[in-house]
Amino acid sequence: MRALVITALALLLVHSSIRAGDSTTPSTTAPTTKPVEAKPLSQHVKKGLDWLAKQQQADGGWNQGESSADKGRSGEIIDKSNVADTCMAALTFVRSGSTPSKGDHAENVLKALDFVCGQIEKSSQEGLFITDIKGTRVQTKIGQYVDTFAVALLLAEVKDTMPDDAGRKRVIAALDKVMDKIEKNQKEDGRWVDANDGWAGALSQSIGHKAINKAAQSGYAVKDKVLTRSERFANSGISAGDGSVAMGGSAGIELYARASNIQALKESDATNRGREEKLRAIVASPASQPAQAKEAMMQLEQIAETRAQLAVAEDVVVKRLDDKQFVAGFGNNGGEEFLSYMNIGEALVAKAGAEWEKWDQSMTENLNRVQNEDGSWSGHHCITGRTFCTSAALMTLMTDRAVTMTN
Repeated sequence: MRALVITALALLLVHSSIRAGDSTTPSTTAPTTKPVEAKPLSQHVKKGLDWLAKQQQADGGWNQGESSADKGRSGEIIDKSNVADTCMAALTFVRSGSTPSKGDHAENVLKALDFVCGQIEKSSQEGLFITDIKGTRVQTKIGQYVDTFAVALLLAEVKDTMPDDAGRKRVIAALDKVMDKIEKNQKEDGRWVDANDGWAGALSQSIGHKAINKAAQSGYAVKDKVLTRSERFANSGISAGDGSVAMGGSAGIELYARASNIQALKESDATNRGREEKLRAIVASPASQPAQAKEAMMQLEQIAETRAQLAVAEDVVVKRLDDKQFVAGFGNNGGEEFLSYMNIGEALVAKAGAEWEKWDQSMTENLNRVQNEDGSWSGHHCITGRTFCTSAALMTLMTDRAVTMTN
């Protein structure tokens, strides 16, 4: 078994981390790549990006945007800039090719970072909240801590692309604070949120899982136990036997459950591809202490299990792509559907191939068809705000620009 596991694992480069960690294996990164050739930005995407840029507020943030017939329901925060919507918009511009330093929307991203860093800097050192802006639609629907996970993801994406040293130090300090909160408040079973936190809290959990893994992939020293707990939680979410998926926190919607699970497994696998060479070397070295070699072997077996679970998840999702009821999710478009489409697309594009091409064509046709005349996308249930819906729809259309760890 030991030889089988080792020979099945890929060799990748080891790089130094930004922050000192306490992991048993050093934080590592591996080369990243776009697994497919990115298409030129379509007119639909350009129109959506233009609409999104025009919605940025004077403080650098985005509010949830027009929210259809649900506007103002239950006293929710509508017009005030908030962290989650701002991060979604900024991440959209990053995916389109802009950074805080360059690109058509560099200024939008830089202003967004100023807003979110300001929120983080005045937040408490304790607890998971990083903002005093509460009662937003996104928080209500996918979890009260979604801002924390979304901002960790954004900061991990941009930390090495700031235009100056002062900006980079500010972003790193903000990321340190957020990651400290995420690490200290993770539950033993790998979750941060309970199944009943929000209408579909599994989607928020998937953003948190993605954030810690993207940080690790970029060289940030995420604690080993945090990554391991989250990975084990993702593994427990799908049965290797029949491919059934855990439905907790998914509002009973299979699309949400599978999209959250496949995204988490894919990100853990991507992180693992940056750790394997070091672990293999420890196991193979005559100089390794028995306990050290045993620990490395256990981690390699965990990596193999995650990869196998990801294969199961991918197989089930691919088989469901022709099921219109499954793809429809709740039954009509909401921010949860758009986010789920993005999650599934990012998992499939990492494999490339016919399944990805089929999914991309289907999503492109559907999203182009339901785009509003002004370039935005609307939600018709739950997350109805146009900022979130437009951002998630655009990132889905630009999934071919997402990066992943190389094999």
